[in-house]
Amino acid sequence: MGKPLRVGVQLPEVERRVEWPELLAMARAAEDVGLDSVWLGDHLLYDLPGGVARGPWEVWTSLAAIAAVTSRVELGPLVASTSFHAPAMLAKLAATVDGISGGRLVLGLGAGWNEREYAAYGFPFDRRTSRFEEAFTIIRTLLRTGRIDHHGRFYDAAECILDPGPTRPGGPPLMLGSTGPRMMRIGLPHVDLWNTWWSDYANSPTEFARLKERVDAAAVASGRRPGEVGATAAVYVRLAGGRGRVMGDSHHAATVEPVAGDPGAIAEHLHAMAEAGAVHVQLVLDPITVATITVAGRASSILQP
Repeated sequence: MGKPLRVGVQLPEVERRVEWPELLAMARAAEDVGLDSVWLGDHLLYDLPGGVARGPWEVWTSLAAIAAVTSRVELGPLVASTSFHAPAMLAKLAATVDGISGGRLVLGLGAGWNEREYAAYGFPFDRRTSRFEEAFTIIRTLLRTGRIDHHGRFYDAAECILDPGPTRPGGPPLMLGSTGPRMMRIGLPHVDLWNTWWSDYANSPTEFARLKERVDAAAVASGRRPGEVGATAAVYVRLAGGRGRVMGDSHHAATVEPVAGDPGAIAEHLHAMAEAGAVHVQLVLDPITVATITVAGRASSILQP
């Protein structure tokens, strides 16, 4: 194992309604117990079992608030849909959160998948990968160079200047939230990291290692050096009181075996993920509370030398 594995936590999405005081307490708890990062899903609406519709707080407003009440943890969207904002505006949001946080943003980007929220909020669902490709060009160019003049099939950014720019020269690290072949061809030549959701690799270090081999090969084929693009993964952990992640979508497979939720078992699994090549993981805790974040912090402290 090379560099120490970085360990973060995804805050609640729509598992239950969480008011702001509790959400901010969770973010502060993650920092206090020594976790490395805090992540929020970028979604607008889910249809849940039993005819319930529920949505999370808006991600960029939330990240800005969390950035203002923390001082050490990295933070980011897991991952931001490029379809929910004009791409130049998304770059503006990212630069602002990077500034508020003092350079702690990790910008995860993807094309989105949940058609229900697209229809409800009036965003086009067709040709998402093509739209992503064009949006990604605008976003990364603005964050890395500060300006672009783009006139494309889906988006225009006429002599656009990103001012103020992000805190770090060259912008925040970019993370690709997909391992689809076409998305990798678009993203891997440019990103710093890639991410996979826990159900997409069966929450298994062995399967993650297999997936990483495929992504690493695609990265090299795109012109990157071996190991240049870091591998990250969400990890599903079930603790006492967990009732399962049933959120009405294919990304949350009921058949996936969660990690047992005691600090020793979590630390053992995280060590296996690091051995499989992960550089950063996002713990998806069931249930997600201040108390379970504290358990995750104990696991992370066991893992680190």
